[in-house]
Amino acid sequence: MTDTMQALVVLEPERFEIQAVPIPEPGPMEVLCRVKAVSICGTDSHLIAGDYPGFWPPDFPIIPGHEWSGEIVKLGPGAEKAGWQVGDRVAGTSHDACGVCQQCVEGRYNLCENYGVMDLHRQYGHNYQGADAEYVVHGVKCIFPLPEAVSWEEGAVIDPASLALHCARRGHIKPGDTVVVMGAGPVGLLGADASVALGAGQVIVVGRGLRLQKALEMGFIGIDSTATDPVEAVRELTAGRGADVVLEAAGTPTTLRWALSLLRKGGRIAAVGIPTEGVHIEMRDLVLYELEIAGSRASAGEMRRVMPLIADGRIRLREIMTHEFALADFGQALATFRDRSTGAIKITIKP
Repeated sequence: MTDTMQALVVLEPERFEIQAVPIPEPGPMEVLCRVKAVSICGTDSHLIAGDYPGFWPPDFPIIPGHEWSGEIVKLGPGAEKAGWQVGDRVAGTSHDACGVCQQCVEGRYNLCENYGVMDLHRQYGHNYQGADAEYVVHGVKCIFPLPEAVSWEEGAVIDPASLALHCARRGHIKPGDTVVVMGAGPVGLLGADASVALGAGQVIVVGRGLRLQKALEMGFIGIDSTATDPVEAVRELTAGRGADVVLEAAGTPTTLRWALSLLRKGGRIAAVGIPTEGVHIEMRDLVLYELEIAGSRASAGEMRRVMPLIADGRIRLREIMTHEFALADFGQALATFRDRSTGAIKITIKP
């Protein structure tokens, strides 16, 4: 191993380059991993564009990337006590929470009360150095054993799969429910699979273009939002009743308004899409029809839950993996990701 590695360094909004940077050293209860695959998330694109100024990241430069798989090459002090060994295959997630606040103690480490305090809670690839590099350091709390049956490339999509499962669970899906997924992107499609795994009787995906075509190919009912009114279409498909649950994975004011309008009385929205602008909500309907909106942030223990669903094919990662690039070609990869005409859903980067 040399002293330096190749890494994607975002210098300022929309300006990035591949640089040789020092290989990080794992600290106590941390491991150093050789990154085998890392995927591009929608949050990465927004972060690189500077859409979350002062938050993700707190400042530039930063190495992004938080959906990855790799092999442990070095243990920090104490990491062996957590059961890790050099050579272990792992998949990573972004939240390295404090583990001691009330939220963490209750298992909701994604809501850690010490978020952003670097010595207590780091979020890799968001407010701390991430995995768009040849090597990455992670704390032992946020790496998970990668089954031999799951490839490195699939391993890099386990984090968004766990996020999708968390969103579906936040929707409180019951057997036989009609679930509508707003948005046919990676999280939406994986959320549709997660809904089926939780017992949904009917899954309807609202989207457009090539991504909606993928939803149809995966066997879901599709509604083209550019050709028909999604609210009317869902009401027609449910004999006028509406959806039991909506997974809102698009994160726009329009899709959230649709979601509220197509719910049945007493229905529930689990929202994982993050709007970049304000959203007007019709509070009268929310109150009179006892509608519910639940936020869904990252995941909270779903990494281990989602892996057997992936291994046995119930959550289909390969279906959404469309492109692969070398780290040196990240600029082309990002342009492909942002261009809907390419059919890109999940893009894998191979350092």
